[in-house]
Amino acid sequence: MTVPLSILDLATIGKGQTAAESFAGSVAMAQLAEKLGYRRVWYAEHHNMSSIASSATSVLIAHIAAHTESIRLGAGGVMLPNHSPLTIAEQFGTLETLHAGRIDLGLGRAPGSDQNTLRALRRDPMSSDSFPQDVLELQGYLNGPTRIPGVEATPGKGTNVPLYILGSSLFGAKLAAQLGLPYAFASHFAPNALQDAVAIYRREFSPSAQLDAPYVIAGVNVIAADSTKEAQAMFRETLRARVSLFFGNGRVFTDDEADMILDSPQGQHVVQMMKYSAVGTQDAVVEYLDEFTAHADADELMVAHQTTGTETRLRSVELLAEVAGLVRA
Repeated sequence: MTVPLSILDLATIGKGQTAAESFAGSVAMAQLAEKLGYRRVWYAEHHNMSSIASSATSVLIAHIAAHTESIRLGAGGVMLPNHSPLTIAEQFGTLETLHAGRIDLGLGRAPGSDQNTLRALRRDPMSSDSFPQDVLELQGYLNGPTRIPGVEATPGKGTNVPLYILGSSLFGAKLAAQLGLPYAFASHFAPNALQDAVAIYRREFSPSAQLDAPYVIAGVNVIAADSTKEAQAMFRETLRARVSLFFGNGRVFTDDEADMILDSPQGQHVVQMMKYSAVGTQDAVVEYLDEFTAHADADELMVAHQTTGTETRLRSVELLAEVAGLVRA
């Protein structure tokens, strides 16, 4: 690989698994990623999703950081409109104080939930409109000077936790360019605007104190296995799990039911979401990722290993590292 590889860990709760078992799998993944030479592991804020355990993102990062030694960890991302900027500055200032030089803070403006959950979060539906101002307020708490006179983040002030703008549209690209921040595109589930967004970001980028040149991280799904047949079977299982997640309303569909939905127009939307997916043996996966890197004009890939089981996910992490030429710790 010509660019660094990182991991997006969704803290997936598999069939018959508990949240505690999911967290144990996340610890094992971060420890393996650290050993194999991945650059960072990020965790995303999602709410009211029975198969994703990363809702309390900063708490999960603290737990993983306590069980690793050197790998960078962060949010990919915190949905800032769900929180006050001061609260997030204090949380990530605390993380950086405890684990100096290892913490990233990716910021998104989506709710990470449905409309009912949005209300349960006490979130104002219009709060995403102030996302640019909230990013600047948060930046002031971490890097100084504060934008709210007399209010400082403790811990937080002077920690200089690096910020990243996450997005799946042109809005995030323009904001990241304007603020001179790294840009991470969620092409692992929202592929359509990838090239346009990256082109706009690179064209409009203005240097900042954090970053002197554009830096693009692109999300991509990976299922690496010992055989093509095994990888394709795991990919189908992942698609079926997404059908239950998006259409089940708490119900888990049988394989036949899920396959029927996948063949429908609604189901094809689920397939399209995973357009950028490297599925197969080691050589096939790394060949796909090399092509995707050029296609996305990316400086780093954020890989989501999408198998539904912990052991197969760890195997995918290992197989990719071997063929990508990552340097072991």
